[in-house]
Amino acid sequence: MEDSKIIELYFERSEEAIPETETKYGKFCINIANNILGSNEDAEECLNDALLVLWNRIPPEVPSVFSAFIGKITRNIALVKYRRKAAKKRGGNEAEAVLEEISEFVSGGDDVEENIEHREIIAAINEFLAGYPKEKRKIFVSRYWYFMSIEEISEKTGKTEKAIHNILSRTRKKLKKYIEERGFEI
Repeated sequence: MEDSKIIELYFERSEEAIPETETKYGKFCINIANNILGSNEDAEECLNDALLVLWNRIPPEVPSVFSAFIGKITRNIALVKYRRKAAKKRGGNEAEAVLEEISEFVSGGDDVEENIEHREIIAAINEFLAGYPKEKRKIFVSRYWYFMSIEEISEKTGKTEKAIHNILSRTRKKLKKYIEERGFEI
């Protein structure tokens, strides 16, 4: 079913919207959550939570790109779950490795000034990526948005794991320089 039809079902408050969404995007969402949490059971729970959030947010929201909308919701739910688990114990999954790699770009502050700066840094990252070569941008997003392992990215792109490591390392260095040139301290 087309995304526009699924969104219509949400606006009609038809319960059919949930199974249609799950059929079309269930595996996609479970992959995102599983990459972060390393647990199929937790990933399925994230999918269920995401479906509930969708039901509550549509309407009034009208997602322009439905897959990105549900993907972002799932990702955020999985990150919250990850942080709760990490507070109880330290694990060795992909989320921990990814967060360590980009720790210098993200902050956990609750200060208003920090939050404003955080948004400005995100805008700078988006600007940087918009001008970056498509293949390298996809690799970067696969790692730092979808929390894919280096091995998965290697399989997906046909590049060696060493090449992926090098691309990510160079991209992080260029991104850091780009952000610092815009007056942010990292």
